[in-house]
Amino acid sequence: MTRPSGRERWGRAVALTIAGSDSSAGAGIQADLKTFQAIGVYGTTAITALTAQNTLGVRAVQESTPEIVAAQIDAVAEDLGVDGAKTGMLASEAIVHAVAERVRRWDIGRVLVVDPVSVAKGGDRLLSESALRVVVRELLPLAAVVTPNLPEAAAILGRTVADDDDEIARAARELRELGPRAVVIKGGHRAGRARDVYVDGHTEEIFDAERSPTKDTHGTGCTFSAAIAARIALGDDLVDAVRYAKAFVTRAIERARPLGAGHGPLAHEPLAAEERVARGRAS
Repeated sequence: MTRPSGRERWGRAVALTIAGSDSSAGAGIQADLKTFQAIGVYGTTAITALTAQNTLGVRAVQESTPEIVAAQIDAVAEDLGVDGAKTGMLASEAIVHAVAERVRRWDIGRVLVVDPVSVAKGGDRLLSESALRVVVRELLPLAAVVTPNLPEAAAILGRTVADDDDEIARAARELRELGPRAVVIKGGHRAGRARDVYVDGHTEEIFDAERSPTKDTHGTGCTFSAAIAARIALGDDLVDAVRYAKAFVTRAIERARPLGAGHGPLAHEPLAAEERVARGRAS
């Protein structure tokens, strides 16, 4: 089925997040919606799970049924349209299967960012190893961009990935062989500066940023993937969308203010055009 476009039908770009709810609103669909709003697209959701969590960790998880996840995607796609989309916490194998089927049905893959979320910042497991394998087998081949951090890239490849630009670029190329059009391995778990490595088969770039001295980084990965999806919805090509997202999330970390006793949320604020240029340069 041809993917309906919000931009073409309503004159407004529509982005869809398929992810879990965070009761503290620092990550998950709440962070995604804040990001969509800040970047200027209309945000929609398909909720895969309810979580009871705060800045200290996840206390409880209640999964949605695959049927209700699929129905939410249908409801958004058939009426509002989808110009950009992302997946976050997918909770179970059954939900991954349902999401992949709907991505194919609505032809969302061309604008889909897959954030292969498997472990929360506090260490809580959000996706089983078997479900992650289904993500790799069913969702990655459909995706425009996949955005693992270093541990997630290693888990997908089944081997260690050294903290080295050349080695990470090699890992990104291997991940791209699994089907996505582009891969960006995030640098948040790296020593020193936060250096993201981007590969799309034509372009290889490193997006470099100084690391902020803060523990308030809850929702960083969600915000990054949501920003990519939002910029895709607005018409950016993939490398420009990633470049913008890097600048957006760097600023959101820098402007974060303490909230909660653990890892606090980011500051989801609009990124001025001059900041986009200044911060978005590849090294």
